[in-house]
Amino acid sequence: MITKRIIPCLDVRDGRVVKGTNFEGIKDVEDPVELAKFYNISGADELVFYDITASAEGRGLFVDVLKKVAAEIFIPLTVGGSINTVDDFDRVLKCGADKVSVNSGAIKNPSLISEAAKKYGNQCVVLSMDVKRIDGKFTVFAKGGRENTGMDALEWAVFGEKNGAGELVVNSIDTDGVKGGFDIEMLSAIGEKVNIPIIASGGAGSMEHFDTLFKTVPKVDAGLAASIFHYRQIAIKDLKTYLKNNNIEVRI
Repeated sequence: MITKRIIPCLDVRDGRVVKGTNFEGIKDVEDPVELAKFYNISGADELVFYDITASAEGRGLFVDVLKKVAAEIFIPLTVGGSINTVDDFDRVLKCGADKVSVNSGAIKNPSLISEAAKKYGNQCVVLSMDVKRIDGKFTVFAKGGRENTGMDALEWAVFGEKNGAGELVVNSIDTDGVKGGFDIEMLSAIGEKVNIPIIASGGAGSMEHFDTLFKTVPKVDAGLAASIFHYRQIAIKDLKTYLKNNNIEVRI
């Protein structure tokens, strides 16, 4: 049985970790380097680092903060934010990332997925999707959830897999920061369409939410969360013990 992963996410803006609700109302949380150190010793399986305003502000990702974070951790690090070219992949990997997450850059230039996969391997390319319900359809948003692309999320997930993405991060804008549970309906719909690992993001508020996620949507390989871990509402080690006791395989 494949072990399920627990992944905290650092949303970084102006060199600080921040968090909002439904991608709005952003508040300051902590220094990313200190938080990365904390997660490195807390039992996290991986860490995700997003420079959340890089694309919207039309600038490159903050590499100085990224280098400091990468130097402090010994777990896999996925990095995203203003990844628009293969050169951006190269720059981020040289800063210490293990995987590169592409979102708005791939929407703008879909061939970026296949170009990066050919150069660095599928395992390095993570397609991140910010998804919201619009008129009953799962719709892809760009630029940190600010721009409705009109693209069908299920079709985009299939395209990503076919073109070399090794993993999907599916962020539900509808459930982000609400802490009412993961978007099971959306994750199930995407899980039926693809065979690559899916990381579920948006909505975690309790240990039970992770239990429901993994048991209801077996295709989901990992649960990603931010505020419940940042604010120490749930300790990752406690969460993993809880999941193990509920017959979900995790790395303790």
